[in-house]
Amino acid sequence: MQFDPWNPEFVAHPYDVYRELRETAPVSFFEPTGQWLVARHQDVNAALRDRRLGRSYLHVASHEEYGREPEPDFQEPFWRVIRAGMLDVEPPVHTRLRRLVSKAFTPRMVEELRPRVRRIAGELVDAFVERGGGDLIAEVAEPLPVTVIAEMLGVPESDRHLLRPWSADICGMYELTPSEEAQHTAVRAASEFSDYLAGLAAARRADPGDDLISALAQVVDEGDRLTEEELIGTCVLLLNAGHEATVNVTGNGWWSLFRNPAELERLRTDPSLLPSAMEELMRFDTPLQMFERWVLQDITIGEVEIPKGVEVALLFGSANRDPAVFADPGRLDLGRKDNPHISFGAGLHFCLGAPLARVELAESFGALLRTAPKLELVEEPAWKPNYVIRGLESLKVSTG
Repeated sequence: MQFDPWNPEFVAHPYDVYRELRETAPVSFFEPTGQWLVARHQDVNAALRDRRLGRSYLHVASHEEYGREPEPDFQEPFWRVIRAGMLDVEPPVHTRLRRLVSKAFTPRMVEELRPRVRRIAGELVDAFVERGGGDLIAEVAEPLPVTVIAEMLGVPESDRHLLRPWSADICGMYELTPSEEAQHTAVRAASEFSDYLAGLAAARRADPGDDLISALAQVVDEGDRLTEEELIGTCVLLLNAGHEATVNVTGNGWWSLFRNPAELERLRTDPSLLPSAMEELMRFDTPLQMFERWVLQDITIGEVEIPKGVEVALLFGSANRDPAVFADPGRLDLGRKDNPHISFGAGLHFCLGAPLARVELAESFGALLRTAPKLELVEEPAWKPNYVIRGLESLKVSTG
């Protein structure tokens, strides 16, 4: 099998292909997408920190100057929302946005959320156990981060059912060569979510509450503040990045535990392993398999010269299985001590929501381990067709 992100067999198990890439072609050109694939941990880690690469090139060049077709007019509402957040922009815009958002979204605020996250996780798991199990992803993994982010943003409970579909539809644009239908769906979702948040932000400016939208609306740094578009773009990013990855770490993680029963039993016997177990599960079956960057200046990766104007595809899933960095990388070791995985990225785009994701995962897994100690798999799951943001369709389990 070769690298083929549209092949369901590859999506289900890409790790043998990654091993071959690391050993024989650690930096290689992938003709179907016109990207350079980067497979080794050392190179991926260095590229994430290299300012000669960027999530966007639009701060230094036009589409035409990079030999690219301008984005279709119908996509304009999508990119207006997305580029108002910090993920798809570069300094100095990224620096300014991250500074302002960090003043509201602080580690202290995240830690203060822990009791609420624990309560939400406990309620979801208790209800799941009462039903005797079901789809762990739909009934626990998905509702938890959506409910947490909804509470953070101050989204009324009656509207929360809108968030998950908006997030899934928007993230469809980040897959390789999304279909035209997926593109239109993403544009529509971004527009609807943006309009919804604009109304919520206006209400919070008029009558501030104890929520993140109110806090973001009031953040001022030396006279600088977020514009309404930037506030909306930040909230969209918080939902998408803070939700999709957490859901897939939960689903992928439990599937990994079921396939490694000795490690699952080890975790049940010794709950103090939970922090290192969360890091290992993120490494072992990475939810974000690929992160793309544009080459802003000629660069050499490994021993390969890559010219300005092309895109590199950093293979997080491969980097996290690199034996040059991780001893016996194909083995799940929940007590792994040295674990410099890059599932949250690195450099200036390191995931701002990483502390919140860790809290959500620890509380979710902890509640399931305590309340459902006999949790077991009912049927082997199938993978979604998506490669970049990779996760299971469902995970059917019994609580015993």
